Amino acid sequence: MADQRILFTKSGTAQYISHLDLMHTMERAFLRAGITIRHTAGFHPHPYVSIPLPLPLGFSSDCEIMEFGLVDGATMETLPQQMTDALPAGIKVLQCYEGGQAFKKLSYVRYDITLEFDAPMAPQAAEAFLALLKRESFVVRKRSKKAKSGFTEVDVIPLVEAVEEVRADGTFLYLTLLLKAQNPGLNPDVLLQGFKAEHPEFPVVYSHCHRREILDDRKKTYR
Repeated sequence: MADQRILFTKSGTAQYISHLDLMHTMERAFLRAGITIRHTAGFHPHPYVSIPLPLPLGFSSDCEIMEFGLVDGATMETLPQQMTDALPAGIKVLQCYEGGQAFKKLSYVRYDITLEFDAPMAPQAAEAFLALLKRESFVVRKRSKKAKSGFTEVDVIPLVEAVEEVRADGTFLYLTLLLKAQNPGLNPDVLLQGFKAEHPEFPVVYSHCHRREILDDRKKTYR
């Protein structure tokens, strides 16, 4: 039997559920909803659930995808409501469907980013942000568990596929960016970290990232 996938949203207080806790939350929700899913084989079987692109902590999203194997207790039509009723506030299952594209086809992510400054300097900050992305190279130092030093450097320019919208409104700067998703991908927090380090004259007092859409290698909606 082919695997199934769900499309779900994550917002509000659910933004602060870590990826590992989200996996456990989903597993418990299947149990509470009376839905039986496929388990791994071996001496210590556990529920098979897989999220191809984990959402960073604190981000909201309209387009999270999880793969699992439906065995019993629901149909693809009834499962979204059954799961939503069993999940914490802020997580809503929108759709359940059969199969889907290979994970390696997941190529781009569209993010909406909001920055708030402590003074009405958003227009100037927008100009500075765009100037950074026009460089041939912009290397940002970020934390890395794999590096012996605990840090690594990444050139973010090749990982920014497109700047789709830049809108300044007093103290607020609104950005829509299309970023590479994997191999390697770019967490928008790394880009914002580089901007803050490069331009301390634009102090950011609040920032938020929202994952609006994930796209395949043809820049079509990934499912």
